[in-house]
Amino acid sequence: MATKKRNKAFMGMSAPLGYVPGLGRGATGFTTRSDIGPARETGDISDERHAPPNKRRDEENDDDDTDLNDSNFDEEFGYGGSLFKNDLYEKDDEEADKIYESIDKRMDEKRKERRERRYQEEKEKYRQERPKLQQLFSDVKRKLEDVTEEEWMSLPEVGDARNKRQRNPREEKYTPVPDSVLAKAVSANEQTTTIDSREQRYGGFATPVGMSTPSEEIEMVKIGQARSTLINVKLKQVADSVTGQTVVDPKGYLTDLQSMLPSYGGDINDVKKARLLLKSVRETNPSHPPAWIASARLEEVVGKLQAARNLIMRGTDHCPKNEDIWLEAARLMPLDLARGVVTHAVRQLPQSVKIWVKAADLEQEPKAKKQVLRHALEQVPNSVRLWKAAVELEDEEDARIMLSRAVECCPTSVDLWLALARLETYENARRVLNKAREHIPTDRQIWIMATKLEEANGNNAMVDRLIERALASLTANMVEINREHWIKDAVECEKAGSVHTAQALIRNVIGISVEEEDQLATWMEDAQSCQNEGAYECARVIYAHARKCHPTQTSLWLDAADFEKKHGTREQYEELLTAAVANCPKAEVLWLMLAKSQWLAGNIPLSRATLSAGFKANPNSEEIWLAAVKLESENNEYDKAISLLKNARRNAPTARVYMKSVRLNWCLNDISDAKTLLDEALKSYGDFPKLWMMKGQILAQQGPASFEAAREAYMEGIKRCPTSIPLWLLLVQLELDRGQLIKARANLEKARLRNPATPELWLASVRLEVTAGNVQQAKVMLARGMQECPTAGTLWAEAIFMENRPQRKSKSVDALKKCEHDPYVLTAVSKLFWSERRIDKAREWFTRAIKLETDIGDCWAAFYKFELMHGTEQQQADVKKKCISFEPRHGELWCRIAKDVRNWKLKAGEILELCAAQISVPE
Repeated sequence: MATKKRNKAFMGMSAPLGYVPGLGRGATGFTTRSDIGPARETGDISDERHAPPNKRRDEENDDDDTDLNDSNFDEEFGYGGSLFKNDLYEKDDEEADKIYESIDKRMDEKRKERRERRYQEEKEKYRQERPKLQQLFSDVKRKLEDVTEEEWMSLPEVGDARNKRQRNPREEKYTPVPDSVLAKAVSANEQTTTIDSREQRYGGFATPVGMSTPSEEIEMVKIGQARSTLINVKLKQVADSVTGQTVVDPKGYLTDLQSMLPSYGGDINDVKKARLLLKSVRETNPSHPPAWIASARLEEVVGKLQAARNLIMRGTDHCPKNEDIWLEAARLMPLDLARGVVTHAVRQLPQSVKIWVKAADLEQEPKAKKQVLRHALEQVPNSVRLWKAAVELEDEEDARIMLSRAVECCPTSVDLWLALARLETYENARRVLNKAREHIPTDRQIWIMATKLEEANGNNAMVDRLIERALASLTANMVEINREHWIKDAVECEKAGSVHTAQALIRNVIGISVEEEDQLATWMEDAQSCQNEGAYECARVIYAHARKCHPTQTSLWLDAADFEKKHGTREQYEELLTAAVANCPKAEVLWLMLAKSQWLAGNIPLSRATLSAGFKANPNSEEIWLAAVKLESENNEYDKAISLLKNARRNAPTARVYMKSVRLNWCLNDISDAKTLLDEALKSYGDFPKLWMMKGQILAQQGPASFEAAREAYMEGIKRCPTSIPLWLLLVQLELDRGQLIKARANLEKARLRNPATPELWLASVRLEVTAGNVQQAKVMLARGMQECPTAGTLWAEAIFMENRPQRKSKSVDALKKCEHDPYVLTAVSKLFWSERRIDKAREWFTRAIKLETDIGDCWAAFYKFELMHGTEQQQADVKKKCISFEPRHGELWCRIAKDVRNWKLKAGEILELCAAQISVPE
């Protein structure tokens, strides 16, 4: 079958523009006018759509055809030339090039110093990381000068380097030879002429397999014994060689291994750098002691104690006149060698006190110490430190003799004079102190010692005179009198038992360098400082001096009275208050404090007389009236109390006087008189909330029939006193007692609207919902209250125990973050530990709570309840005693019990017991 011939794709098509046949094979074409076409204008666009291929290739590959020959290279433009290579190089270009060249040269000179410095730093860093061999082994080469000729001759030969065994020698291994091999070798060399009976028995010389002759057995036993003996001898020699160097120490072997462990945990590269640096310092200046000490301590730190010892001993050779390097060498050496080091040090520096003291410390026996110190005093007789060290080792008689010599050698040492005065008799001590004052007229301690001496011998009259003479003498010798130093000396004297000396010092220096307008503040600060240090007599003298200078300052008398109440006796307290009311008769509080102290002491007539005198000095004083009423009522003198209140209402009527009158009649169950007084008081003092509270409580006490009247009294009181929170709470409690839960909730809502951000109202709302059984609603109310009052400790304390047991701890942490110093929160945390039976923790937190705030009775009651259950009788008594002394007056439960008219005569201790009985154990 014939195949169809295919035509080429370009057959029958016109040639492209500019095509020359055979041009690629070297043919030469020609062009006619018909090929060029008609003539064109100059501005016509040429038709270059089909440019010659060679031209395009040349334009596209212009960069690739760069001539890289050396002859084509130009220093300025490189191989490829420049955009301006065909331009002329004129004179302006030459001047510009010179300017640029000068600028480059100047910039290079500026950077030269920095560049060279950086090069040197990099070079030094490189040499530190990769030192030369000559640097690595320079110290080893230096040690070659100490090598003796015998050591040099005993060096082993290098051997043939071509021999692998000689180049890499290994330790020889000795394997014990079995006894059978030794026996076989012995038998092979022996010649026997006898025939064993067994050989005859078996008909020949062949011994049965597995059997040995008796002679062989004997020889093997002997060989084993000899080998054991030889091994024991060698072990003993190794364990204790002739040279004394112990190689094997079975007992201390593991200990030595442990000590060989590296103890330095830092970077070893830092150690190497430090070694190189210190080595350079030593080589540069071998007589510089700190370099040797630092090098030794570096080796000690990294665990190379022997190297440290070697270095420090070399340092002593180079710096034999420096005591620090000898002391460091003695510290690094063992005890026996340290003594030798100190001996050499003493020879080099016989006047060094530190070296002598170190030598004495190195001795173990007191006799040897005394001997060393006496030799030291022969060399350095004017050293106070050596005399003190020597005296401390002697008994009293020898010490006195040595001190007599010491003060002759060191007449300017106050300590030696004082020590000698302590050991002498009274007359001799006075003479010693007089000599000391002659030699040292500018030291106050000698004068203070003289006053102590006089006081110790009963001459208290001389104490003040000596202090006055001391101040005059020191001032004449141009010594500045620093009152702070003298007060500090007075405190130390009181602690030492010299009370009269301390008081005399305070009296004579307390007013020095104090301006008149700053006296009171400065003296109060000094008195408080003395109290903090336990110097109560000094503080008492300061208060007395201040009262003498400012007798009419009531605040000063109050501070002094508080001090005497805490640190003095009752007699001192009452004596001070008696003087106080004489100097400040218009200060009512001082009269009341004196009368109360006398009343508590059981002196009722004297207390009445004090109040009477106070009333004369302060006519119609409300505080004194009420104090007198309380005194009479507490002592069952009710008629006198009622008479006093009647006179007070007539002469000095106040809301408090009416309130006390109503309460007294209420407590005495005289309800009609109480109501009459209330109505009379409310006409004049309707804005006093406690009167409305008492009216409502009296009416509520009469039973359900009077609930409505009580409610109206509370409502009227709220209208007159809308900000009285106790009034709102009494109204809510009245509604709850009547069973009106909705009205109680509504009243609480009104109270919160009128008194926003009040924690007591939010707490009452929460408890109301809990009482109603709406626990979830109570939590919502609590959250709202904590949002409005974020720092209310009562709400946080309630929130802790409203959580489930697993969440209470985290809640307590949040509470402490918000209210770190709130007594209610601390008490709640204490109860939390109590519920977890962590007794010690609970006691600690209860103590913190009552220290933070001593006026909240609920905290005291919770603490007392805790001690009743988990404490001892002594701990219970301590809590009760502290509570009675602080007399708390606040707290929800405490006020409810204390203000109950049935408990109006109870003391703080009895109220504490009632409150503790009503506190439930936390679960």
